[in-house]
Amino acid sequence: MEQVPNKQVQQEIDYVKILKIVFSRWYWVASTIIIALLIAYVYLWYTPDKYSTSASLKFEEKRSEISELLNVRNIYDRTNKMQSEQFVIRSRPVLINAISNIDYKISFFLKGRVRTTDIYPQKPLKIDIIEQDSLGFTRSLFDYEAISRDKFTLTYTNNNKEITKTYSTNQIVSVPGIKFKITNSTYNEKSNSVYQFKFNGKNDFLGRINRGLNMSETKGTNILSLSQTDINPFFATDILNAVLRAYVDYDRNQKTVSATQTIRFIDTLQYNMSKVVKSSGTDLEQYKINNKMLDISTTSTDVMNKLTKLETDKSTLALEGIFIAQLEKEIVNNKNANVINNNLQGITDPMLEGLLQQYNILLQKKEEALLTYKPSSDFVSQLDKQILEVKSAFVTNARNQRQKNDRSIAFLDQQIAGIKQTFNTIPKAERDLINLQSNFEINQKVYSYLSEKKLEAQISKAAVTSGATIVDFAQINTHAIEPVPQKIYINALIIGLLAGIGLIFIVRMLNPYIYDKETIESLTNIPIIGVIRKYQDKIDEDNKQILSIKNPKSLFAESVRSVRTNLSFLAADKKNKVVCITSEISGEGKSFTTVNLASTLCLIDKKVIIIAADLRKSKLHHTFKVDNLKGLSSYLSNQTELSNVLFKTEIEGLSFIPAGPVPPNPSELLYSDKMKDLLAQLTQEYDFVFIDSAPVGLVSDAVPLIRMADINLFVIRSGVSRYHSASVPERLSKEFNLSNIAIILNAFDNDILHSRYYTTNYSGSYYANYYYYSDYSLKSGKNGYYSDESHKKWWEFWKK
Repeated sequence: MEQVPNKQVQQEIDYVKILKIVFSRWYWVASTIIIALLIAYVYLWYTPDKYSTSASLKFEEKRSEISELLNVRNIYDRTNKMQSEQFVIRSRPVLINAISNIDYKISFFLKGRVRTTDIYPQKPLKIDIIEQDSLGFTRSLFDYEAISRDKFTLTYTNNNKEITKTYSTNQIVSVPGIKFKITNSTYNEKSNSVYQFKFNGKNDFLGRINRGLNMSETKGTNILSLSQTDINPFFATDILNAVLRAYVDYDRNQKTVSATQTIRFIDTLQYNMSKVVKSSGTDLEQYKINNKMLDISTTSTDVMNKLTKLETDKSTLALEGIFIAQLEKEIVNNKNANVINNNLQGITDPMLEGLLQQYNILLQKKEEALLTYKPSSDFVSQLDKQILEVKSAFVTNARNQRQKNDRSIAFLDQQIAGIKQTFNTIPKAERDLINLQSNFEINQKVYSYLSEKKLEAQISKAAVTSGATIVDFAQINTHAIEPVPQKIYINALIIGLLAGIGLIFIVRMLNPYIYDKETIESLTNIPIIGVIRKYQDKIDEDNKQILSIKNPKSLFAESVRSVRTNLSFLAADKKNKVVCITSEISGEGKSFTTVNLASTLCLIDKKVIIIAADLRKSKLHHTFKVDNLKGLSSYLSNQTELSNVLFKTEIEGLSFIPAGPVPPNPSELLYSDKMKDLLAQLTQEYDFVFIDSAPVGLVSDAVPLIRMADINLFVIRSGVSRYHSASVPERLSKEFNLSNIAIILNAFDNDILHSRYYTTNYSGSYYANYYYYSDYSLKSGKNGYYSDESHKKWWEFWKK
């Protein structure tokens, strides 16, 4: 029998079979879907509903003159403004102020069988707090249960210990960090409601608010949309509106603080300047009196006016230097930019104003980041790096502006020195008067300049308005946004379906066993002579009732007959044939196959003998109900005659030679010439000589028998033999140059879970190496021909 390359086998994916594989475990899929739906049901049962409300803020449009800074993306535009304000809204001061404006001190809950419900803003109990530690009070949850109209019990936990006590209304309850009394009762004979309450601090709500607060910019506008999600729709509405108001107040207050800082700073300068003005005025008046001079000449007046103007400009530049130095000091000392003077337009350089704004944005971002990240985190470190860059840029620009002012002052000093040279032509008394008069007017103008700036700051403070306007307040929304039952159940259905299908394919992927002929065909070139169906009923361990004879109309018997038919095609040139049946390991059904195949040959009047050639571990003597005291080993070792080990069986035409006692040298006995002579003798008397040999994967006993046989049948058992078993026959064929080896797939079942989803097409001469066998995938009852009752459907349990 010539072997041909496997490339002539064409295997194509059978999509219908894939569907059949999935449907073969429909109950797995159904189970995962049911489990997923049950989990969804429990999830919906235990998960509280979440509600959402929304509001919006409108910001003033303000653009900075700075286009780019330090070669990083620090542009102060509308988008940057919106982002920075989002940080401010989430900042601790704003949220704490918002919490202060709602009734936060006591939370009440309704205790249910499944979950506890927050009933804000309801207050079923009137609780008066008598004394409370601002930080160290207990956060334990109190269970309140009314006993009568003036009695109730409180249950709470302290130091991991549950405490239950009975109190009267208006009785002071003292617990760690707080004293309070309950002045009313919820006692109702028809109601068994159990309420819970807990005491809160402002900080206790920060996490809850931050988790539910979301903000987004409306594209192309300066409007910020805010939403608050919470398990209580009333709390969500109240806290979002409180956050809006707190932010607007915070923004207005910060601007007021800035203006106040400006006024205080100018007051300090103005106070010192007023003393100088007063002193210079007194000196001028006293000089006029002492020297009896009321006025100066026209020439002197002109010189004095020029000198006064130059000195005034010089003093103004010096004053600007003081402002710049003050701002630089506050920046370098990491002072919060919200209290740094922002109302010095016209005094400081626009570049410094822009850097100041950028510094403010970065500080706000850092403050917000510290609520979530550690100071050592990469994000905070990056912000610190940007802040340091802005500070460095501010110091550099401040130094440049001071140097510019110093150059301007030096130029003015040169002009002043030139004017003072003309004093030599003016009498001394008049020169002194000019100096005094000039000093007085310079100081008076500087004082007026400070008064003007102070007035501007006062007007700015009085006209301060928030940079944002509340467009829409939050409204109560009692429609839950999640969980959505329909969505949850649909997702559970999809997940259950995918999990069931995935489980099927995972089980297939983890499977190391051969189940169908397509798998064998994909692993080896050795032809399959036939497929023996699995016998569905319980099989006797020793196979004392030969199944192909016991139930001749079964699918199992028909599959054995199919193998019997194909067997006639092997070694067709020989009238009498020696058939060696082996497998890789024990338990794959070689003895079972031998007995049933031999018995079906007897049904067509063939004379058959079975030799139990597994001299180490044979059980065939149990099948034929003979002892194993004498057998093949006894004969081959010259301990007895052939007639003493050859037995007739209950099946007409079938004889049997047991293995006999286990010899010390089974391989040598089977290699002996006496074994060859025995086979030659038996082939003269029998049409078929079946040799049930030892597994080739365990011992080498079967090798001489394989070489002596006319036909070698290698048994692979569905669901027991592993993938590498399919390569054994081909290896034997190559090692011993055999062309008479074929495969039998044993115990094939209808279950296609692990079957290969490829169909095999045969072409050319390859078809000659394959044999006819029945469609083993047919199910009983489909056409009514076979009477295999073992294939009743599970829902047909009532049938006998």
